[in-house]
Amino acid sequence: MNTQTPIDNADRLLIRDALDDTVIVEAAAGTGKTTELVRRILNVLATGRARIEQVVAVTFTEKAAGELKLRIRKELESLRQRSDAAAVHERLTDAIGRLEEAHVSTIHGFCADLLRERPVEARIDPLFGVLAEAGAERIFGEAFHAWLHGQLEDPPEGVRRALRRSVWSRDGRDRDDGPVERLRRAARELAEWRDFTGPWRRDPFDRDGELGRVIARVHEVASICSTAASTHDPLYLDLTPVREVSHHIEIAARLDAPDRDGWEARVIDLAQDRNVRRARRGRERTYGPGVPRETVWTAYETLMTELDRFQRAADCDLAALLHEELQGMVSEYERLKQRAGTLDFVDLLLRARDLLVEHARVRQAFQSRFTHIFVDEFQDTDPLQAEILLLLAADTAAERDWRRVTPIPGKLFIVGDPKQAIYRFRRADVETYREVCELLEARGARRAFLQTSFRATPTIQRAVNAAFAPLMTGDRATVQAQYVALSSYRQENVGQPAVIALPVPEPYGQRRMAGYAIEKSLPAGIGAFVHWLLRESGWTVTERTTPDDAPQLMRVEARHVCILFRRFLHFGEDVTRAYVEALESRGVPHLLVGGKSFHDREEVETLRAALSAIEWPDDELSVFATIRGALFAFDDETLLDYWHRYRSFHPFRVPAEVVPELGPVADALRLLRGLHSGRNHRPVADTVTRLLNATRAHVGFVLRQAGEQALANVLHVAELARRYEMSGGISFRGFVEELREQADGGQAAEAPILEEGSDGVRLMTVHKAKGLEFPVVVLADMTAKLRSERADRLIDRARHACYLRLGRWTPSELALNEPLEIARDEAEGVRVAYVAATRARDLLVVPAVGDAVWDGGWTGPMNDAIYPVANARQAAAAAPGCPPFKKDSVWKRPDNDPASADTVRPGLHSCPGQGSDGAYSVTWWDPWALNLDVELSIGIRRESLIMKDVPASVVSEGLREYEKWRTLREQAIARGSTPSLLVRTATEWAASEGGPEVSADVLQRVLVLDARGPERPGGMRFGELVHAILAAVPLQADRAAIDALAETQGRILAAPPDERAAAGDTVERILAHEVVARARHADQRGACRRETPVTLTLPDGALIEGIVDLAFEEDGAWTVVDYKTDREMAAAGEDRYRRQVVFYASAIAAATGQPAAGVLVRV
Repeated sequence: MNTQTPIDNADRLLIRDALDDTVIVEAAAGTGKTTELVRRILNVLATGRARIEQVVAVTFTEKAAGELKLRIRKELESLRQRSDAAAVHERLTDAIGRLEEAHVSTIHGFCADLLRERPVEARIDPLFGVLAEAGAERIFGEAFHAWLHGQLEDPPEGVRRALRRSVWSRDGRDRDDGPVERLRRAARELAEWRDFTGPWRRDPFDRDGELGRVIARVHEVASICSTAASTHDPLYLDLTPVREVSHHIEIAARLDAPDRDGWEARVIDLAQDRNVRRARRGRERTYGPGVPRETVWTAYETLMTELDRFQRAADCDLAALLHEELQGMVSEYERLKQRAGTLDFVDLLLRARDLLVEHARVRQAFQSRFTHIFVDEFQDTDPLQAEILLLLAADTAAERDWRRVTPIPGKLFIVGDPKQAIYRFRRADVETYREVCELLEARGARRAFLQTSFRATPTIQRAVNAAFAPLMTGDRATVQAQYVALSSYRQENVGQPAVIALPVPEPYGQRRMAGYAIEKSLPAGIGAFVHWLLRESGWTVTERTTPDDAPQLMRVEARHVCILFRRFLHFGEDVTRAYVEALESRGVPHLLVGGKSFHDREEVETLRAALSAIEWPDDELSVFATIRGALFAFDDETLLDYWHRYRSFHPFRVPAEVVPELGPVADALRLLRGLHSGRNHRPVADTVTRLLNATRAHVGFVLRQAGEQALANVLHVAELARRYEMSGGISFRGFVEELREQADGGQAAEAPILEEGSDGVRLMTVHKAKGLEFPVVVLADMTAKLRSERADRLIDRARHACYLRLGRWTPSELALNEPLEIARDEAEGVRVAYVAATRARDLLVVPAVGDAVWDGGWTGPMNDAIYPVANARQAAAAAPGCPPFKKDSVWKRPDNDPASADTVRPGLHSCPGQGSDGAYSVTWWDPWALNLDVELSIGIRRESLIMKDVPASVVSEGLREYEKWRTLREQAIARGSTPSLLVRTATEWAASEGGPEVSADVLQRVLVLDARGPERPGGMRFGELVHAILAAVPLQADRAAIDALAETQGRILAAPPDERAAAGDTVERILAHEVVARARHADQRGACRRETPVTLTLPDGALIEGIVDLAFEEDGAWTVVDYKTDREMAAAGEDRYRRQVVFYASAIAAATGQPAAGVLVRV
């Protein structure tokens, strides 16, 4: 065990002991911040500064909140056992008993609690529901389509122009399904940022005049470039789109059919055309007869300048127009949520903030109740969250501006790490973190810095320090964090590398290094390395290390490895697919967390098409895809013959007589018809299973490439169906539509490839891995950009405005500040790389190119830490624990070129540390040591399984085993179908003819009292009203209290005034009865029970349950009272209700050991 004292021990003591100070903690990755937070909470409780219900602890995710609550409980128990002081022991015992009263949740969960307590002041439905992301999307989609249909009758300018714009994207970031979907996403962005209400500037823009000038320039260039001496001239070829646009506009003008919205779209398409923007000048000085090439080139450059200027102005104008026009869509979304009585996540923050700001009494009440507020992951907090928390921590209720708040000393405790702030797209704002920290420090808060990391080995930490200390400079303009170096605590894991640079095997295109070549080659390299690591390395990793626990070494397994990505999609394609195939081909188990790969698998698409055919038999395209696909696999000739004869593939139009050779097609259609007819009468998973069994799909899938994975994927669809029904899904159609939405949106379940809990290599994004750690971390997809090419938003706090890039149209304010916003995006890209690198405990693997540094990728911040200095790249030593390496870190080059002096030689390289850190080593891997040429396996097919000459004894044994399994299965189903406990209500038991006999003498001992009055209303509603009042009315109530309760319950049941009055009269008579008077006396002694549930187990094992209206004890005996209306008794008979009262009396007698008698009161 490591017994050294952490260098930040003074800061840790400050966190635990400075309980009367506001403390801000900046905790680097792996420094045990949650441990310190829990210790401070325990000290606050143990010293009596707060009770558990006065504590608020806010975390970033529901999972983290659950883990924090469990950790608090565990540490409370431990501290209580160690405590000798009686007062401390009592406080901790109380905290354990009331832990569920503590507000340990996400900020959204906490805000929901506040709103549920004060719905009137918040002006919301008291029974509001919280919309998860999918639910919010459904309501938003409904609102958008309703709004759009109204707009299309007479579309305003912005909507009209937006719908005409093309949907392709030059930078590949916009995955538009069409102009309507692009407009919907723009509206969704505005809805997400609706709390920023500041106006957008719309500069003067004469669209038609500017468009006319640009078109004139297009005609000029088209005319001059059409004079080329050769149609093979590269400049002539590259400017073909210019001539085409000119030609189309001229035709429309001659036909007197101007379409200025369409022309605007065509001109902007021209500005974005890749060939036009990269036009080749050509070599000949003369372009055409009498036309110098320089003249054409100058005209082209002038055109491009004007195109760019027009596009910027038109986009700014369109963005401002849409911002105004889409406000109606946002209002419609708000209206539908209000009608449904629901709030989305933004609403929770907005309404809670408004509740605290606008109502001083509410603010004061919550400030008084919550005496200590603990905030984890504060760097991921947005301005709304910061405002709520600071208002609650204020020392006065008079202040409503969070920027002028002074927190009560010791009330607020904040933990964060700006180096791990990677959620700008979710409204998190590092600038808010910095502003709040500076505000609190100015008001007396103390700072603590945790830098001793218990997670990674010293080598990994030194590499991380070397990579990120020069990049995280605390620059205020780009809102970059100030780097705080990690300090080592663990010991090195000697005999094996800790940091590996994994070269791309084939980084070259035709002649130069190319991104597409790296993307093609890297998955195989990572797959081969992971396979070697798991099967051949013999390396060990440690279980998690803390200051209190010694590290436990174990051999590396698949569950210890995580492959991290910056993105999952690139130009609409799934980035992870190649990595999944590289692992599958080597038999490495894996678990893809999120991503589109699962839904893009052929077997899943096949099953999804079949389920669509079952739900929509009129969709002949889905039906055709199903019977032609892998489930039925009919060839084109057979299907064409069937269509020629019967003219339909509709499952409900199968001819009664079909020629024998086409009988299987008819049988397949009848199967789909049968599954359709019963789809809503059985579980969804059962329909899926029946389809697979009927088509024997298991065999077909398992015998294909990567068959085990394919079969697991198909079976996982059935598991998704079970989850769908467990989460409240009620229809087969709903499940099919949910699958479609997940496929279209690139979503997937947590375990799409293997069963949950399996020990596979994890593949996930860095954002998914936030807060997690793994023994081995491999960074993948190194060509993913470090930053975006375009800025997405600009927040102007002074104007309370958020300027968003709507669709692909940038508003003026954002365009002016775009370089700064891109720099801020790059700063966040550096932080993303930092988060990825600090997930590793024992081994960090960074992809690289052996011949030269690959810049611009998301792993680029690690380059300076893994590349040796230029003059030492060939000075490599033998790497411990590694196979023998050759001399070249590039597997293949064009023309088999040899390595150069700049090529990094495989082996162990020493790198200088950062600051006071010592040197560290990086092992450059040898791609020649990996098995790179591996084909996908062919399922689980083996020769022994497909041999024709299988002995009869083997077949017989297999059949016996199968029959045995089937018998055991049927027996298990039969046992499971028999209820282990028969539960019945008292009413059912009393009405049953087969129940135990109750003697007439016992029934006659039940006293029947008449509390009826003069003529009054009757019916079921009146009886429910009387029962409801009797259940809630105090036994000492006067007539005013009775009438008030009758009014309330009457409104709930929609009872008219005369029934409410009559019910009040009835209840008043009952309360005046002598039996109830006795109950009042018993109630004063605490010997009265009302609306009490009781159970009794009968001799035959049946469990009977019911609710007693009134029971009281006097002189050692219980009296049980049951109210019944006269019409109830007339309809069912008095003996039935006598039996019921006998049951209640028997249950109470059995529970108390005292005699009990029944009283039936006729009301």
